[in-house]
Amino acid sequence: MNIISYPSRAEWADLLQRPVLPKGDIEARVQSILDAVREGGDEALLTLARQFDKFDGESLEISRTRIEASEELLAETLKKAIRQAGDNIRKFHETQRQPVEKIETVPGVTCWRKSVGIEKVGIYIPGGSAPLFSTVLMLAIPAQLAGCKEIILCTPSDHPAILYSAKITGVTRIFRIGGAQAIAALAYGTETIPRVYKIFGPGNQFVTNAKLMVAREGVAIDMPAGPSEVAIWADESAVPSFIAADLLSQAEHGPDSQVILVSTSREVISEVAAALSTQLEALPRKDIAHRAIGNSKAFLVDNGQDALDLINAYAPEHLILSIENAESVSEKVINAGSVFLGNYTPESCGDYASGTNHTLPTNGHARAYSGVSLDSFTKKITFQHITPAGLQLLGPTVEAMAEAETLTAHKRAVSIRLSTLN
Repeated sequence: MNIISYPSRAEWADLLQRPVLPKGDIEARVQSILDAVREGGDEALLTLARQFDKFDGESLEISRTRIEASEELLAETLKKAIRQAGDNIRKFHETQRQPVEKIETVPGVTCWRKSVGIEKVGIYIPGGSAPLFSTVLMLAIPAQLAGCKEIILCTPSDHPAILYSAKITGVTRIFRIGGAQAIAALAYGTETIPRVYKIFGPGNQFVTNAKLMVAREGVAIDMPAGPSEVAIWADESAVPSFIAADLLSQAEHGPDSQVILVSTSREVISEVAAALSTQLEALPRKDIAHRAIGNSKAFLVDNGQDALDLINAYAPEHLILSIENAESVSEKVINAGSVFLGNYTPESCGDYASGTNHTLPTNGHARAYSGVSLDSFTKKITFQHITPAGLQLLGPTVEAMAEAETLTAHKRAVSIRLSTLN
């Protein structure tokens, strides 16, 4: 980990850059996949699945029988953990429901807003180096709570934990297809895979580029996403071994992940670096984590205000505050996807089972985007009702404004009604 001592604020923008992924011809390759699926449908998908996902079957859809059988292939301890995590995620997201509230803006003019579930949503679950069944819970549960009628899951993996998680969360259909071709299938639809209205889920740079490219064509996506990341602010009250473990928990996601440590104590940084080196050697995915640590930095800053400002400038996906008075300091955090307070709140708990959603904005997008929530699976429709007395009160205001904008028909739509009342 590269230690940077007392950087000036003028240097922050350059120092806080994320790792730059080599683009090369990725967009062109993704575009060719999108075009192939749009034009070739299921036949093109099967060809791509055999090429990229080592698929050797005839049907991409995973049968209901196989989904039901997944339960028998898992240890009871894992099934219990999945159910517990699901219960916590459901509890947290259920509280996000907003009751309809009617507001009378002036006498006789009533307005309200109602949340309506998006009818068809698509969930992408990676299955390459790690079967992310936890993401099934994070996405399917709020989709189910929102009332989405179709929840279509695409994944290159048939891992029983993915299938079991889908089974208990109301996923409608599952297709064994991965990569950019899965995003294309969800965006355009094929003979067997339904077209959806919004696509959710993480993925590699091919998946990410595919999502961004179909979004330009009008398909909604959850958010721009990139490699996973964490920033940790640690002071003398922090436990160095805890901090090292949290840094590595993100570093093992992939070689393009980034972890950031911020402290006012050189001693804390040195102790964390030592613990990190020791723990790294014991990781099964140490080669991946080691490469990610190469993208990472430790910042030694003068004071708490600099630490806070640097973190807000970075806008991390995950932020851990291992400092005294963490909760009061957290009130000043304005750019972060999800915040973890104190020495006993590891980011891993948010990834799996505390209840909050782990689908979060990366690459600085926390400046403007929220993580996935119940709202992500709904659209808000506004309603209004105006009585004759209400129109008599409001009508002259609308007439004056429409006339000033030279929109005569707008004015007449009010005037013709007022004339019948007068």
